[in-house]
Amino acid sequence: METSLFSGSAAARHGLAGVRVVGAGLGAMVGAGVFAVLAPAARAAGVWLPLALLIAATVAYCSAVSETRLALHHPGPGGAYVYGRRRLGEGWGLLAGWALAVGAAAACAAVALTFGAHVWPDRPRAGALAVLAVVVALAWSGVRAPTRLAAGACAAVLAVLAGVVALAWGGGFAEPARIVAATRWHGLSAVLSAAGLLFFAFTGWRHLTSPRLGGSERQLGWALGVALGVYAAVAVTAVAVLGPRALARSATPLVDVVGRGGAVDVAAPGVAAGAAVACLGVLGPAVVAAARAVAVLAADGHVPRWLGGGARPLGVPERALVAVGTAAAAVVAVGTDLRTAAGVAAFGSLVYSAVANASALRLGPAEHRPWLALPVTGLVGCIVLALCLPSKAVVCGMAAVGAGVAVFVVRRWRRRRAAQRG
Repeated sequence: METSLFSGSAAARHGLAGVRVVGAGLGAMVGAGVFAVLAPAARAAGVWLPLALLIAATVAYCSAVSETRLALHHPGPGGAYVYGRRRLGEGWGLLAGWALAVGAAAACAAVALTFGAHVWPDRPRAGALAVLAVVVALAWSGVRAPTRLAAGACAAVLAVLAGVVALAWGGGFAEPARIVAATRWHGLSAVLSAAGLLFFAFTGWRHLTSPRLGGSERQLGWALGVALGVYAAVAVTAVAVLGPRALARSATPLVDVVGRGGAVDVAAPGVAAGAAVACLGVLGPAVVAAARAVAVLAADGHVPRWLGGGARPLGVPERALVAVGTAAAAVVAVGTDLRTAAGVAAFGSLVYSAVANASALRLGPAEHRPWLALPVTGLVGCIVLALCLPSKAVVCGMAAVGAGVAVFVVRRWRRRRAAQRG
């Protein structure tokens, strides 16, 4: 009997831990996607947003399984930077690490711009700069504060989104005729462009791939499935209320949804507050992830080594943290629009995941290699979606990631010349 009671208690604790892990990943996905990339994706895909969502979720799941299997054999920090180096070669690892740093910094800028648009509509860039400063200060105090914020924000954000959907359909101002009237096919490349942007919204699944956090493939499936359902419900509702053209032009689409129903004074402040909470929940982990990516690159000399110094008590490298915050603030300050910032973030994340999927193909049968179709689909999907992103985002992403690769090539050439002289 004691054994039975103990086992039941352990199972309950394990189940509760699993719910928390799924909640953290779901909070990151829902917070980033619904408020940040819904309008830019609608600009590309129009009423075909659900199809773009399904494509993005499929590529995300395949990539997540690959990273989970790789993390079992390389449990330390570094992610695909380590996977690529050990499974494919040093250059591929550098590509993944640099892409992660670029993508995470751009993601910080994109989410900060979303925060500013909802909290300070008249001066969204000033609001974005202010929230970046606050989040960097929180991360400076220790990694636990922003990470816990992501998990705690999940329930509040889901409640806000459920309220928006219920208000739109219950209030009768969501009209299915707007969906039916806008079913013109935008072309496969447009849908894939939207899927690439939406992939950025799903990257919260990386919270579940670390063995330290205890994420499993089953939890990945649950989190991605729930996120996909939430996205689809909100996207269909937004199109039914605003129409695809108005949705594409909106800086605060969900606030406009409730505003169209005459609930500007009552519901709109609550939606804006939900967006602010969601953005704060995403920004904390994003800043920390970017800082750690920079610190890993610094440890191997791919960026100035001093950036990896000055770790805080809970492991956040303070110099890298300041560098990431400064880079994200610069992206905001120079006038980058949300669509481009989100596109660069998606580009970096897709390149990173492409390296992870390619690395998973090098796992042997004894290393629990995933079903071959998963990493192949993930690899091809990441490459296609990255190239189909808005052209400005592709050019900026290639330039930023290419700069890191160019530095690596020059450094390797110099090492070889030095070895030949020696």
